[in-house]
Amino acid sequence: MSLQELKNQAYKLSVTERLELVSDIINSLSQELRPRKDIQGAIERLRGIAKTDSPPPTDVEVEQMREERLVEKYLK
Repeated sequence: MSLQELKNQAYKLSVTERLELVSDIINSLSQELRPRKDIQGAIERLRGIAKTDSPPPTDVEVEQMREERLVEKYLK
């Protein structure tokens, strides 16, 4: 089917059907034109981002940091 024949067939559709067709065409184009995300590369780049040379804080230290933050947030 040529493009002109396709256009002629589209004009024979109801308004609702034409809107659905346009929506489907736009969705297919957006999927093709959207750049592919390099998920695996991103994972590799992010691996170890939170790693530090020091040991993690203890539960007591975390609770102290939390209390300090709450005091700073609500009492100052």
